[in-house]
Amino acid sequence: MRARITATVAVLVLGALSAAGVIVYAVESQRVDAQTVEEVEQELDEFAVLEGDGTDPTTGEPFASIRDLLRLFLERNVPDDDEVLIAWAGDRPIYRFPREDELYRDPRFLEAVRPLVTTGGSTRIDTDQGPALVATQPVRQSTPAGEETGALVVVVYLAEDRGELLDTMRTYAVVATLLTILVVAAAAWQSGRLLAPIRVLRETADEIGESDLSRRIPEAGNDDITALTRTLNRMLDRLETSFADQRRFLDDAGHELRTPLTVLRGHLELVDATDAADVEETRALLLDEIDRMARLVGDLILLAKSDRPDFVLPTEVHLGELTEDVLAKVRGLGDRDWQLDGTADQVVRVDGQRLTQALLQLADNAVKHTRPGDLVALGSTCVPGPDGTAGELRLWVRDSGPGVPAADRQAVFERFGRSSVPDGDEGFGLGLSIVRAIVAAHGGTVTVTDDRPARPHGARFTITLPTTVEETPWPAS
Repeated sequence: MRARITATVAVLVLGALSAAGVIVYAVESQRVDAQTVEEVEQELDEFAVLEGDGTDPTTGEPFASIRDLLRLFLERNVPDDDEVLIAWAGDRPIYRFPREDELYRDPRFLEAVRPLVTTGGSTRIDTDQGPALVATQPVRQSTPAGEETGALVVVVYLAEDRGELLDTMRTYAVVATLLTILVVAAAAWQSGRLLAPIRVLRETADEIGESDLSRRIPEAGNDDITALTRTLNRMLDRLETSFADQRRFLDDAGHELRTPLTVLRGHLELVDATDAADVEETRALLLDEIDRMARLVGDLILLAKSDRPDFVLPTEVHLGELTEDVLAKVRGLGDRDWQLDGTADQVVRVDGQRLTQALLQLADNAVKHTRPGDLVALGSTCVPGPDGTAGELRLWVRDSGPGVPAADRQAVFERFGRSSVPDGDEGFGLGLSIVRAIVAAHGGTVTVTDDRPARPHGARFTITLPTTVEETPWPAS
């Protein structure tokens, strides 16, 4: 990525400077041409003024001939270094300045100028000194001997101005190259500095394995890459927690499954195949253990599904009717004093089946920790929000049993987590973790508190849900 950024900057800078150079060359070339034409026009204008006056300024007499007019003009004007003034009379040049210039002998020059002597105008020719601009100013004069014709020829060599422009462009090219190198070097350094956190991120990610998820990426600065680093660190936190929970879950599941499997193996090894009574007794015991294992596997599968987006399927449910239906179902769990604290007259979007499953699990848990005739009550309500709209839903199951010690109120919701276990309880410690999974899938929470201040305190399990559950679409394959 650093090389690509540096290469992109190099191409952009080089392209921009090259385009600027082309534009500068085009503009300066036009300026040089315009300046050359302006110099030629200045010479021709001065000659036109002298010709229009028609008299020799030194004597005040009219020019005797065109030769005198041209000679006087050449004597009074000093051309530039790249300029040549040639006086033309009749059909040939008669004077030149500077005298050392031999252009008037060049056949290409003579062939180009002869048509312009009478018509005037300008043209460009190639000479031994390079390209040149040639312009003429014709002149006519009547004399006793007849009409004389002639012209002032101004020649400007273009090579010098072009050479200066090329020297300037070569200087520009050197400066542009040096600037490109400096900018590219700065881009490489800066991109390397900006991408350093990503490099560290990659190296850290390579070092993170299944056995060590404790490494974190160093955070420095306050830019987008730092924000990405924080996000990845939070993701690693979640992954580490998830892997730890998974490892603990597998260890606990293996431990719970090992016991019934050991029981099965032990009884099968000890059974007397010739004793019908022993076989029947062993069969009944093994079937009971298999039922326990089936319940454990079913609970584990249910917990595994709780992480899927389609674990809950919200529909329109009347909360009061759901509460009354659950109370009717739980009456068969045991001989208890079943009561209905109240119901919420509210239609909400929840998964009615999953919510019923959670309440049945809480009621079954209450039955296990109470005796016949003890109180077990259910209820539901809708707590208004600050602006009068529906704020949150609450459902609860309370009992008059011994309650849950404060030190165990978090552990009971963990997988295989248990508090004090009554005699005859053959559960695995997964029931309340299933309740928490169902509630969490609805975006809510479940807590346990004392139901009353006097002993026995009893237990109140409260489910708190938002009024609506956001549906998460199952990812497309």
